[in-house]
Amino acid sequence: MTSSPVAKTPAPPYYIVTFASRRTAGDHGYDNMGDEMERLAREQPGFLGLESVRGADGFGLTNSYWADEESIAAWKNNVRHLTAQRLGRERWYEDYQVRVGKIERQYGFERP
Repeated sequence: MTSSPVAKTPAPPYYIVTFASRRTAGDHGYDNMGDEMERLAREQPGFLGLESVRGADGFGLTNSYWADEESIAAWKNNVRHLTAQRLGRERWYEDYQVRVGKIERQYGFERP
């Protein structure tokens, strides 16, 4: 993991997949699967970065960054990721929304 939780992405254009979710109570294997999904995502062709936070109230937001739509589709259809998606609906989430967009511009600040 990098020293900063802010993903270091290349110059645009590239794509973002935003996953907003609200957790159910209890772990039920969630943390282990989350660690596995992050590791697998980082190994996928076209993966550019990841940012993820979850509040004490169970609301979480994960942004993953991808080179192109084909990379996103390949990740969505990864066999192990499909299992995690099914378990998410069965065990881990009260609700969620996935949003996909194209990043056209970016700017930021980093203290030296």
